[in-house]
Amino acid sequence: MQEEQLDQNIIDVSSGTASNAFMTRTYAWMTLALCITALAAFLTVGSQAMLEFIFSSKIVFYGLIIGELLLVGALITAVNRMSATTAFLVFAAYSALNGITLSAVLLIFTASSVVLTFLITAGTFAIMSIYGFTTKADLTRIGNIALMALIGVILASVVNMFMNSETLDYIISYVGVAIFVGLIAYDTQKLKDLSYTVDHESADGKKASIMGALTLYLDFINLFLFLLRLFGRRD
Repeated sequence: MQEEQLDQNIIDVSSGTASNAFMTRTYAWMTLALCITALAAFLTVGSQAMLEFIFSSKIVFYGLIIGELLLVGALITAVNRMSATTAFLVFAAYSALNGITLSAVLLIFTASSVVLTFLITAGTFAIMSIYGFTTKADLTRIGNIALMALIGVILASVVNMFMNSETLDYIISYVGVAIFVGLIAYDTQKLKDLSYTVDHESADGKKASIMGALTLYLDFINLFLFLLRLFGRRD
């Protein structure tokens, strides 16, 4: 009986170690992607030629956005046919393109408000990710509600493009913040559950951590943008 209990304890420790390794790698990929995005944004703002090339033509700007969507689509639909290295390179390319298009926020908002909003986003992300990782409650219902609410926010945003209502914009921003706060916790819990079922050293395990990093990266970026709409100061 004692031997069986000892064996079970060894299995639990081993499983926990593998899970931690998977999550650590996932957060490392996400952090690296955020660094690539920030670097691309600052390099773009620092180059007058780049700014003129990107923002003087709607074709170029929207072409970059379409490129981002194609890269994400390729990563999601074809990741199983890619190597882990290729999957990360696609993720990195998407992060760089996203940084180039997001450089617009550095032109619209003051640097101090962008930095402050980023710190608020990072703190909120850390708190909710820790909660999602440690809670014993099942967050599936919260995740499902958040995903449905996200569809509503997208539709409301499209409508507000024509209405141009400041009140509706504030409502969308507050709801958007609530949605991604919930999704951060939900996605973290989902990744934690996944970490117990994959071999983190295998190619599939590495690709799973990259896809997990993409999910958390998108949560972080969207939360940042919604918070910036609420707290950002315009130049």
